Order: sequence, then C-alpha cells, then structure tokens
Amino acid sequence: MKYTVITGASSGIGYETALAFASRGKNLILVARREVELNDLKNKIQSMNADLDVIIMPTDLSESEQVYELYESFKAYEIETWMNNAGFGNSAAVAEQDVKKTEKMLRVNVEALTILSTLYAHDYANQQGAQLINVSSDLGYRIVPNAVTYAATKFYVSAFTEGLAQELQDNGALLKAKILAPAMTETEFVKTASELDEFSYSDNVQKYHTAKEMAQFALELYDSEKILGKVNSDTYKFELSDAIFPYTSRPSSN
Repeated sequence: MKYTVITGASSGIGYETALAFASRGKNLILVARREVELNDLKNKIQSMNADLDVIIMPTDLSESEQVYELYESFKAYEIETWMNNAGFGNSAAVAEQDVKKTEKMLRVNVEALTILSTLYAHDYANQQGAQLINVSSDLGYRIVPNAVTYAATKFYVSAFTEGLAQELQDNGALLKAKILAPAMTETEFVKTASELDEFSYSDNVQKYHTAKEMAQFALELYDSEKILGKVNSDTYKFELSDAIFPYTSRPSSN
C-alpha cells in the first residue's frame, strides 16, 4: 500500500490538495499542528471514499525533534509522493519584525523542509514513481517590501529544490523533485502573516487563486515532467517550466 504525505494539511492549499489526491484514489498521511482540523479532513475524505486509508499525524514542524520523530514514524509505510506544503509568512519590514516569529518561520519554511526532503531523497532516490513536491512561492523568485525575510525563505526552497532536482537527474535517480510556486492564494496566509483576525481577499486583493485552484495546479505539476509549476505574477496563469536558477553539472568522466 502506497501513501501520499502532505504537510500543512489542516487548511488552505494542503487541505485542498489532500482532497485532490484523494479524488485520484491515493492513500494519505496528513501532517499539521491542529489535530481537530486533521480529523475533520480525514472524515471528509473517507466520506468520499471509504476504501482509502487516511492517517493523521499531528506535528509541530517548528520543533526539530518532532521533525525527526515524524520521519522515523514513516518507516512503516511506502511513500509514493511527499509534499512539503507547511509554511507561513511574516509581513513586516526587517527592522520591525518579531525575531521570535521569524525564527519559527525559518524552522518551518527552511529547516523542516530541508530535513524531510533530504531524508526522503536518501530513502527514495531510486524508487520508481516517487515524487517530492516542495511548495515555494512566487516570492521565491522575486522580492517585495515587508516580505523580505519570507521571500528569502522561499528563495531557499526554490534554489534547494531546483538544485536537488537537477542533482538527482545527474545521478540517474528515479525520484523527481518539483516546486509548486503559488502567487496570492485565498488561504489563512495573510491573517497569519499580518496577525489579523479576519481578511477578505475579494475586498482587498485584485488577483488571486482559490486553494482549490492551486490544488488542481499541483496535480498538473504532479502529472508533468517539468521541475517548476509557477503562477505568473503578471498574468496569474499557471505555467510549467524547467528550472530557472543557473545550475552547473559536473563534467562527464567519459
């Protein structure tokens, strides 16, 4: 029995992507801090398809020890697809940001993603059909005011995953590493980043996608042979492409 792992599955893109993979008959392991929301999602998926196995693993990915414990718990399962979706933003100028919040953001957006990606690549590099999908952002390819540190974490995700994808190709590995890079998406992101009680996308944002639309884009990326699935920040069209950052392969020994 094979599983798809999705972190940050309790809401937003992770939640909708779990439903999208479930619609394809994929067994799921769902990871997030909020156990109640994970249970609600599990019940919804099993009401759609009672034959699916849905496992929930409440985990705080800002705690390094829990990250390692999480991966260790997966040794009992065969993981077909791993999606590192968990992450959050911090909307403030660098000189004014809450350093403790920034530290937590770095642990989730960068440290946890790197640890889980590395361990998965180590174990599944030569597994036919295996995919690693890391969620970056449009701000993983451009920088805007009041989101400099957040953008820097997503530049890391983009560069790390593009590099990993091409490194795997150089080594003849079967594992595919890919990046999903959303632009503005209707999720809890703005409320968390700006510490707001409520936020209306329709009233405040000119262009955005719904989380359900992004989940469908995630499936397009999953089905493709491309490394990057990115929302164009000008047209808001979803575009599949090869890697963007320069990468120098090592010289052939032949």
